[in-house]
Amino acid sequence: MADPSTPKQPLNIVYLHSHDTGRYISPYGHAVDTPHLQRFAESGVLFRNAFCASPTCSPSRACLLTGQYAHTNGMTALAHRGGRLHEPRHTLPNHLKTHGYQTVLAGFEHIRSADPPQTMCELGYTHDLCPRQSGTGVSPIAKDKARVEAACGFLDRRSQDDPPFFLDVGFFATHRLPPEDAPGPRIAWHNHGALTGDPRYVSLPPTLPDTPASRRDFADYAHAVRRLDRCYGRLLDTLERQGLSDRTLVIITTDHGIAFPGMKCSLTAHGTGVLLMMRGPGLGEAGGGMNRRSGRVLNGLVSQIDVFPTLCDLVHLPKPDHLQGLSLQPVLHGTDDDASVREAVFAEVNTHIDHQPMRSVRTSRYSYIRRFEEKPHVWPRNIDDSVSKVQLDEVGLLEHALPREELFDLYRDPTEACNRAEDPEYAQPLAELRERLDQWMADTHDPMASGWIARTG
Repeated sequence: MADPSTPKQPLNIVYLHSHDTGRYISPYGHAVDTPHLQRFAESGVLFRNAFCASPTCSPSRACLLTGQYAHTNGMTALAHRGGRLHEPRHTLPNHLKTHGYQTVLAGFEHIRSADPPQTMCELGYTHDLCPRQSGTGVSPIAKDKARVEAACGFLDRRSQDDPPFFLDVGFFATHRLPPEDAPGPRIAWHNHGALTGDPRYVSLPPTLPDTPASRRDFADYAHAVRRLDRCYGRLLDTLERQGLSDRTLVIITTDHGIAFPGMKCSLTAHGTGVLLMMRGPGLGEAGGGMNRRSGRVLNGLVSQIDVFPTLCDLVHLPKPDHLQGLSLQPVLHGTDDDASVREAVFAEVNTHIDHQPMRSVRTSRYSYIRRFEEKPHVWPRNIDDSVSKVQLDEVGLLEHALPREELFDLYRDPTEACNRAEDPEYAQPLAELRERLDQWMADTHDPMASGWIARTG
């Protein structure tokens, strides 16, 4: 008997991703206005405990698109600061193209190496709807709008006879704007450097002090996320209008935590915790079936390197041998929302602006972080400039020493604020997590296992 979940024709795939959004959207319980993302979550699957594999921009994206850790795929730094994929042929677009997919880029990708330059074709894309433009003076906000229109135009032009497609739409939002668009350092998320939004009714992340500066800064972020949500709504409405929703898998995620001190570029959940949602035939309802109003929330640990093998299973393609992630198909098609395919997730930082080698392992109970270089204080250049950063710097909180090891008990300390690495009560879990991290580094041939990784940037 044929498997009823097997599609009559290959499923399309739409991959939507943002910059610096973490989990700060309404489906994850935050008081930000994201109605389109909320509706998406309620008609698909939301992964409550999804984590990136490297909470810095290019490495995180490269991990998802290769199904490999950053020290394996080679993207140990930003693509424009020396990061480079060892094997561009290992990307998801290349794999899908080999199996007959039209692979289309319509936006921000941030994995294309600048020196020597790589082409979209090398990374596996057959079409680039929004080629890079330099020196045009177009703001990132305007470019995001152009990306939406280009992607919607592509969907509007589709015909029944076209091959299945993989559409990759990446947004600059919710990254802080570069200085040319926001005068001075990267303070705001909007043109002209203005902080926008109502700061009176915001609930701040636990890493930030409840001050007027922090409230204004977060209200500005919330305003940017609303703009991003409208972009997603336009794309999702186009899929629906064109009759593509019932034969398209949609994945929505982000690269890492939001651009505030103690978040982006951090190996606590504030930095590695990401939104991850999927929708498509057979998803969103226990036991399968397409139900646009049900929605599932899965609680098990998930790494973004699990996306590649999961997509292979969902569209019935073979999984390439290089993958290091685990398919989530068993929990997607199971009935236990607390089930997990993994006991732990791993993450790393190598180089963002400054070299900052760290590794981490996270279980449902504990989080363990190990640093490989002594520093007298935090790496301030790895924290995006903002009014929130300025206020911490003014009171000396960017000058505190960093321990070589941190251990957090996520039951007693869910915000990962109290380091237990030197507490005798935690000697056993500390030893176990040290061993687990050492084993992962050995299994993945991490060069930091011998205490070295190339400085780039």
